[in-house]
Amino acid sequence: MTSTLRSTRPAPAATGPTTGTASGPDTSPDTGAAPAATPGGLPPRGLLPVLLTASFMTALDFFIVNVAVPSVQVDLGAGPATVQWVIAGFGLALAAGLITAGRLGDRYGRRRIFALGLALFTLASAGCGLAPTAGALVGARVVQGLAAALTGPQVLAVLRTAFSGAAQARAFAMYGLTLGIGAVFGQLIGGLLIRADLFGLDWRACFLINLPVGLAALALVRRCLPESRAPRRPGLDPVGVLLVTPALTGLVLPLIQGREQGWPLWTWLCLGGSAALLAAFGLHQHRRSASPLVATGLFGDRAFTAGILAQLAFWLGQASFFLVLALYLQQGRGLDALGAGLVFTAIGLGYLVTSTTAHRLAARMGRQVVAVGGLLMAAGLGLIGLAAHLAGTTGSVWWLAPGLLVDGLGMGMVIAPITTTVLAGVRPELVGSAAGVLATVQQVGGALGIALIGIVFYGAEGLPRGFELSVAALAVLELALAALVQLLPRRT
Repeated sequence: MTSTLRSTRPAPAATGPTTGTASGPDTSPDTGAAPAATPGGLPPRGLLPVLLTASFMTALDFFIVNVAVPSVQVDLGAGPATVQWVIAGFGLALAAGLITAGRLGDRYGRRRIFALGLALFTLASAGCGLAPTAGALVGARVVQGLAAALTGPQVLAVLRTAFSGAAQARAFAMYGLTLGIGAVFGQLIGGLLIRADLFGLDWRACFLINLPVGLAALALVRRCLPESRAPRRPGLDPVGVLLVTPALTGLVLPLIQGREQGWPLWTWLCLGGSAALLAAFGLHQHRRSASPLVATGLFGDRAFTAGILAQLAFWLGQASFFLVLALYLQQGRGLDALGAGLVFTAIGLGYLVTSTTAHRLAARMGRQVVAVGGLLMAAGLGLIGLAAHLAGTTGSVWWLAPGLLVDGLGMGMVIAPITTTVLAGVRPELVGSAAGVLATVQQVGGALGIALIGIVFYGAEGLPRGFELSVAALAVLELALAALVQLLPRRT
C-alpha cells in the first residue's frame, strides 16, 4: 500500500436522512436563537446551504489531500510515514469522535456544537495551509478530523428534525448530492488548484480554499440554523466516552496502516483490544449507563438495523473502489492527478443524474430503489473490469467511461434512500445517537473495505491485474448490498 492509500477514502463524512415520526426541532430558550421555522412553517431559507457547506468541506478534504501529497513531500521534506499520517490522522480522528459528538449536540444544542465544529474546521484548515513543518501539518489534520466529527452528526440530526415529508426527502437528496460531488470531484478540484498555483500557494491552496467558504457559512449560522437538542437533555456518559473512543481508535488505526506495514503484532493487539473495549462498551450501554451514548433500543428497529448492515456493505465497496481506481489511473496507467480527476467525472455525471431524483424514485419503488442501485453498480463494475482487461496497459483509459457512468448512476440511487431508511422512525431524543452510529459505521466500513480490497489489489501480479480482480470482488459486494436491502421494511 502506498503512502496515499487512505487519501482515496471517499468518505464521506456522515450521512443519513429520514422520514418519520420526529416533530420539529426543540427550540430551547437560548438567547438570540434563530427561529425553528419561518412564519409559513418552513425551515429558514439558508438552513440547507449552511449545513451542506460543512458536509461538502468534509467530503472534499478526504480526497483533495491525495493530490497535495507529492508537493507536500517535496516542500516540507516529509517521509512516507509522515505523509501517511497526514492522510490517516484526519480519518482516525473523525471516526473516533462521531458517537460522542452526536451526544454533545443532543445535550448542549446542535447549532452550538455545529458552529464550534465549523469554526474549528476552518481554523484547522488555515493551520494546514500555513503549516511550516510536516509535523504541524499532521497536527492540523487531526484537529480537522475532530472538527468534522463535531459537525457530521449535527447535520444529520438537524435535517431529521427541521424537515418533514417531501421537504425532508428533497433535503436528504441534496445532502447525498453534496457528498457525491465532494467525493467524485475532489481530486479534480485539487488538481485544478495545484495546476493554477494561485498566488504561488501550490498545495497549500487545497486547504486554504476552506477559509472563505467556512467563514461565510459561520456568518450565517446564527441567522439560518435553528437551535435544537434532545427533548430530555441527556447526560454525557463519561464512562461510555472513555470506552468507545479508544475502542474505535484501536479498530480504525490498524485498518488504515496494517497492510502497508505487513500486519505487525501491534495491529493485531489493537484489533483484539478494540473488540474487548467494544464489548465492554455495549454491556455498559445496555445495563449500566443511566444515559447511554448509544441507545441499544435502536437496534430493535428493523429499518435501523437492516439499514446499518446495508450501509456497511455499501461503504465497504465505495471507499475501496475510489482507492483502487485512483491508484490504477495514476500508478498503473501513468496519469497525473488532474488527468485522473477528469476520468472521475464520468462517475460524477451518472451520479448527478440519479442523486437529484432518487427521492422521487424511492417514493415509487420503496426499498427496491436501493437494490436497483446496487445492481447498477455491480453492472458498472463489471463493465469497468472488462474495459480495463481489453485496454491492457496501452489502450485508452476512456474505455472505462461507460462503466464508470453506470456505476455513478447506481451510486446516486443508493446514498440518500438508504440513509433515509436508517433514520426513519427514530424518535427525536435518539436522533443524535442514531446519527453518530450511522456516521461511525460509514467510517469504519470505509477503512475495513480499504484494508480488505487492498490485499486483493496489491496481491495480484501488477496493478492492472490487481484492479481487474478488485472490481470483480467489489461487484460481488454490490450484489450482496442488493440482497441485504430485502431485509428492510417495504415502505418507510
